[in-house]
Amino acid sequence: MLRVCVIGMGPIGNLHANIYKEDALAQLVGVCDIVPERAESAGKRLGVPWFTDAQEMLDELAPDLCSVATGGYEYGSDHYEPTIQALSAGCHVLCEKPICNEIPKAERMVALAREKGLCFGVDFNHRFTPAARLARKWVDDGRLGEPLFLNMALWIGKPQDFESPYFHLKALNPHSVDTMRHFCGDITRVQCFAMKAPGRTIWSTASINVQFRNGAVGHLTSSYDIKRGHPMERCEFAGTKGRFVLDDMWREATLYPADSLEKTVYTNPVFGGYRDFDDTFKARLHRFLEQVGEGTKPEDIDGTGADGLAAQRVIAAAIKSLDTGEIVNVED
Repeated sequence: MLRVCVIGMGPIGNLHANIYKEDALAQLVGVCDIVPERAESAGKRLGVPWFTDAQEMLDELAPDLCSVATGGYEYGSDHYEPTIQALSAGCHVLCEKPICNEIPKAERMVALAREKGLCFGVDFNHRFTPAARLARKWVDDGRLGEPLFLNMALWIGKPQDFESPYFHLKALNPHSVDTMRHFCGDITRVQCFAMKAPGRTIWSTASINVQFRNGAVGHLTSSYDIKRGHPMERCEFAGTKGRFVLDDMWREATLYPADSLEKTVYTNPVFGGYRDFDDTFKARLHRFLEQVGEGTKPEDIDGTGADGLAAQRVIAAAIKSLDTGEIVNVED
């Protein structure tokens, strides 16, 4: 059983803590937030010590693993310091997305984890659902053949504006880009168009063309301008032998073989399946606990910090393309 702490006790941090509290592979031993009221409330509710200083918590409790669920500017600036502190203390770290809103800091996070030989993961919970896992198995089993194209769409309603014109691109699309890379590999070139919807001051809807290293092409549509309540995510991947469509990453996966009119469909079950989006976190956190407990090599865990860094590099290239009007090569 791994001794676990959570840093950042907003809604997502509390969700992490609740999941660790229920998971047989974890013992939640402490929580931390720089806002005393949030730290105290979470600590008392969960029955664990609470702190307002992450370093103090790490020194006193010496956990095996930490979740970093802080926010900050562009929803990622506050990930760097606690991640560095936890890795320096010898903790495995699961960080919320985006890994960091600044590429050099994200590079340092990944480098330090590598230097320490520690598992460093990012909460790419979209890739850990039964439907997404089945779709990945279809790819691994050669059911799709050689890749041709991958089209991705993700939209959620966030009517408020934010402090950065690039907030939507940086905060939402780590999930989108990771899903694209998860199924089709590295992205090498990017072209981005975006708009500020009526009344908005941020780039709130974007259209991004990509080329993958393997030669396949793709497209990403993302938006903060569409109301919730309807399906919010769709991934379509086509190869020389077939095509799959993944709806909402957990609701349904459909395989369309090129040589048959019969399709294979996985549908989230009414009883015993995922109830809502929060359930996607359970599988991701459990898998991280499982892999750390099994001694999986840090580079072999699902959804690494390196994957998080790669996603941010694609997003940075998209922002550069938006600003310059050019097709941009993604930095390695």
